[in-house]
Amino acid sequence: MHPGVRVCVPTVALLGMFCRGCLSRAQSLPRRSFSTLHKRMSRWNSQETSGPLPSQEHPRVLITGGLGQLGVGLAQSLRKLYGRENVILSDIKKPPPHVFTSGMQNINTVLWRFVSCFPLLILLNALPSLFPSGPFVYADVLDYKHLREIIVNNRITWLIHYSALLSAVGEANVALARKINITGLHNVLDLALENCLRLFVPSTIGAFGPSSPRDPAPDLCIQRPRTIYGVSKVHGELMGEYLHHKYGLDFRCLRYPGVISVNSPPGGGTTDYAVQIFHDALSTGHHECYLRPDTRLPMMHISDCHRATVEFMQAPGCQLSLRTYNIAAMSFTPEEVAQEIRKHLPHLKVTYNPDSVRQTIADSWPVRFDDTNARRDWGWAPAFGLEELVSDMLHFIRDKRTNKGLPVS
Repeated sequence: MHPGVRVCVPTVALLGMFCRGCLSRAQSLPRRSFSTLHKRMSRWNSQETSGPLPSQEHPRVLITGGLGQLGVGLAQSLRKLYGRENVILSDIKKPPPHVFTSGMQNINTVLWRFVSCFPLLILLNALPSLFPSGPFVYADVLDYKHLREIIVNNRITWLIHYSALLSAVGEANVALARKINITGLHNVLDLALENCLRLFVPSTIGAFGPSSPRDPAPDLCIQRPRTIYGVSKVHGELMGEYLHHKYGLDFRCLRYPGVISVNSPPGGGTTDYAVQIFHDALSTGHHECYLRPDTRLPMMHISDCHRATVEFMQAPGCQLSLRTYNIAAMSFTPEEVAQEIRKHLPHLKVTYNPDSVRQTIADSWPVRFDDTNARRDWGWAPAFGLEELVSDMLHFIRDKRTNKGLPVS
């Protein structure tokens, strides 16, 4: 347990898993001791993460918009904790093979290959590691009835709502962004309340506007964003908090900074340059940046983002003084990240050609997040700074290019 994190009475924490309309369901559950709750909260950073938790503690998780930048990696983290079959990815796109293995053909191949070498019991125990992917279903967040069927049929208890159009893409298609980011959100909120789910909806640096405090931006302040993406995120924060206070919905929200990852291509966000610059550095040695060199924005390594999300979802509700928190790790400019990359690749050349839409968006956002409340309430602490992030990104992208037979600059 992190120093300074508030400790809750076990019964309260157990009842906090249910919305007020469902408290009666808690009466029939066995009470868990404080030590059990303590183990669950600290499990992420312990050696016990190598295997799933005992089955009686498994949430059943559905991730919407799961094929975006964050969904696949978060599913992998949750499957290590709760078991492969207890975490369901969903999207409206066809999943790539590494995300979903439908598998009788693959299972038969494994059986024929290994059955003569291993006892059947050992083989059955090995199957989950041989197929690290897990369930995937088609789910359109605009189709309320179908989404309800998925939740009911799969006995979902946690819903992680990643479906959204990002900032720059949303500005290019406001009508579609309004439909996905707001109408889709309302469907998810209604279903979470109806089925007593623990609901996570991410917010963003884009939830702030030019009148917000910028250095740092606190959890509670004037927001007033000027993009449809930001407006929809503020709407989600306020709707979730309203339903929590009015009806007891277990709503949870983190404001993500710019998230930097190896495995997912840029998806139309204003901070995407901080991903593309690493690929360009190792492929062509040249990156053209669409922001000014002095544009400072908060950023985070994707593994810190996933860990923050899991730890936040695991936190007992009585530890949370807020329902929407900032989380922070680092803040840098395009020129600062380029200088750090040049410590490894001195030949990197960066030119600047600011895009008026993205630059205007970035200029309205905070340059730093104040995440004091997250650190105090549930022990948030990042692992990656700029130096560690650059080393990690270059290492993994270089390995990926080498394994594909691609040249490395």
